[in-house]
Amino acid sequence: MIPTPSLHVRSARPEDLPSIGRLGAALVGHHHSLDPLRFFKAEHLEEGYASFLGGELGRKRSVLLVAEQRGEGGAGTVVGYAWGRLEGRDWENLLDACGKLHDVYVDPSARSLGAGRALCEEMLRRLMDMGAPRVVLSTAAGNAPAQRLFESLGFRRTMIEMTRERET
Repeated sequence: MIPTPSLHVRSARPEDLPSIGRLGAALVGHHHSLDPLRFFKAEHLEEGYASFLGGELGRKRSVLLVAEQRGEGGAGTVVGYAWGRLEGRDWENLLDACGKLHDVYVDPSARSLGAGRALCEEMLRRLMDMGAPRVVLSTAAGNAPAQRLFESLGFRRTMIEMTRERET
């Protein structure tokens, strides 16, 4: 019998940042591939993402999670991450105080393990436990698999972003 790897969602630690940076860069690349005019792709994405999210570690209003796949010997490999934060009232977007799920990404090799759902469920639990009256997220228009996941978790569509580039 072939052992099935187990999946564990936990709070991120500083030593996870290189893996989170790699996954964050993959998230940026995925969005950029869906719409390169809307989503930028910069140099040094892995380092930039690791540095940015490293700054969120330990902040009271921020949650950074990883999904870790554990093999037979118990050693873990980070295969996904989620980042969320409590946000105050946003007059610009007419959005009252909420929890915001900013990022969720799972390496394609681990998507069949349910890591995305597990990360989202844990993020929802933690943000609600921190007092969020609602959780809001945005998803790329072309990312139908993510939209199906979010809808299955009870999210509903509320806004449609539209973009127009300057004519050249």
